[in-house]
Amino acid sequence: MPAIPVTKTFFPPLEEYRAQLERVWASGWLTNRGELVQELESKLCEHLGVSNCLFVNNGTIAIQLAIKALGLQGEVITTPFSYVATTSSLVWEGCTPVFADIDPRTLCLDPRKAEAAITPRTTAILATHVYGIPCDVAAFEDIARRHGLKIIYDAAHCFGVRHRGRSLFDFGDVSTSSFHATKIFHTGEGGGLFAGDPEVRHRLYYMHNFGHHGQEAFWGVGINAKTPELTAAMGLSVLPHMDEIVSVRRTVSERYDAELAGLPLARPELPPDTEYNYAYYPVLFESEAALLRVRDALNQREIFPRRYFYPSLNTLPYLEVRQPMPVAEDAASRVLCLPLYVGLTESEQTLIVSTIRSELRGV
Repeated sequence: MPAIPVTKTFFPPLEEYRAQLERVWASGWLTNRGELVQELESKLCEHLGVSNCLFVNNGTIAIQLAIKALGLQGEVITTPFSYVATTSSLVWEGCTPVFADIDPRTLCLDPRKAEAAITPRTTAILATHVYGIPCDVAAFEDIARRHGLKIIYDAAHCFGVRHRGRSLFDFGDVSTSSFHATKIFHTGEGGGLFAGDPEVRHRLYYMHNFGHHGQEAFWGVGINAKTPELTAAMGLSVLPHMDEIVSVRRTVSERYDAELAGLPLARPELPPDTEYNYAYYPVLFESEAALLRVRDALNQREIFPRRYFYPSLNTLPYLEVRQPMPVAEDAASRVLCLPLYVGLTESEQTLIVSTIRSELRGV
């Protein structure tokens, strides 16, 4: 049996991608915000129910652009439980990440602990909607308003998630997303920026294209975060399949729910009034030893789940100050994401579950 990875990239039918590529060949326009890039941005807005979207070349540069566009300096309160890009982007842009611990129910940044970490040097909060599970956005909005702070949401996992009737991309001063090949919607490589303030959108726009204002003038300093037509072609080919993708992932997730019931495993909680996208299937073991035992047994059968996220980011070696984060460190030691993708068969899923059950129950 072929190996079972934690995820597989969804490939649209080749003829659909080829049809988009033929448009690129016909136009002779390969980059610099061509027709397909602009069309993808428009269709993403329509699909997601948002007013704006700036398509950039990856999700990490999206965070870096958000930091620059908001003029952040000094301390930024952030989560230790996220992918490394959340922290590394702050360090790269000259900000000081100040960690606050996470809510053990959702694994997202805990608003109470974030507020307790605010100092006169704090300029913003950078929180992650972990696995596409919404942060307590109402609490963070209240904190930001009372303390005069900006909010960036790392919404890399949130494509299609709606909370309180709105896209998760609608919250915060800027929300960023990843359209990497591992995400449920992807462009191969890519990312998105969403901002409510027109002035912030303006800064993001010129910053992602060297600062250009026409060919011979410049609004200000910028970098190259543009995307070629080839990646937009992939996005335009994947987008029509999103209902199918989410439906299949829901079915796989619900099967896990049923077949893992009764085992000593916990799951992060989804807040009420949330329409989820089934981006990941994380489980929390009772101990790291149990996780490692199950992971090794799965690996022996060519099944490769992922410790996502591990390690806790407050332990990164390049940080100047180490801050203990007991809840995040504990969660990071016990969480494992199980394989979840379009194409995972029922028999493969049965093998995954039976292996877990055997290791945890000895049956």
